[in-house]
Amino acid sequence: MGKKIALITGANKGLGFAIARQLGECDYSIWLGCRDDVKGEAAASTLRQSGIDAQAVQLDVTSPMSIAGAVATIGTITDRIDVLVNNAGIHFGPPPPTFEEPIDQVKAIFETNVFGVLSVTQAFLPLLRKSDAGRIVMMSSGLGSLTETLDMRSENWSVGFAGYCASKAALNMLTVKLAKELDREGIKVNAADPGLTSTDLTGNGPGHSPEDGARSPVALATTHDFGPTAGFYACSASGDLVLHRW
Repeated sequence: MGKKIALITGANKGLGFAIARQLGECDYSIWLGCRDDVKGEAAASTLRQSGIDAQAVQLDVTSPMSIAGAVATIGTITDRIDVLVNNAGIHFGPPPPTFEEPIDQVKAIFETNVFGVLSVTQAFLPLLRKSDAGRIVMMSSGLGSLTETLDMRSENWSVGFAGYCASKAALNMLTVKLAKELDREGIKVNAADPGLTSTDLTGNGPGHSPEDGARSPVALATTHDFGPTAGFYACSASGDLVLHRW
């Protein structure tokens, strides 16, 4: 069957690019889904210079036309994909309190972080179903945990970002629903928490590197036949997967 094939959305920089690189170093053939063609091709070129089999495809997760175009483009070159990493996500920086958070911003967050993820997953399922070991990884966040948010001892207790946190909680539910429905087909679906990672999304502030943040999604993307499904995982300092509370 040759190399396994992975598609990562939002992959031209930050966590997405780090995930693409690490999967490429595991001898996966990489498709970088990127809204901007030029930036996507530049990222793919950088990976190719490191000996990784990488190509870019234009993919805006909020555009049905773009998603359909990406499926058609990839489908002309391969009859399957083995891994889908739904990495693309947004927020609008520190918002006001929930009762003042602009509804248009919350809607935009859900369009990318929830509806975009489900749209991409539905569109690429026919290609994933042709894999011997399909894997779907949702890039979630510990901020989406209801249990942690209700725990006064948790870092989540004092965090705002209601729209973003709600989007990740919704994504977690989609993860579980898809995992239950696709389990009989051998497709494993898990949510990954990269932890606080210094990227453009976080204003390049405090946090570990994208390379460290990529460890949990890469571990879930490459999990074996007896690996987990319907789980929410982070990585420990030693690199082991640690189960989160939903």
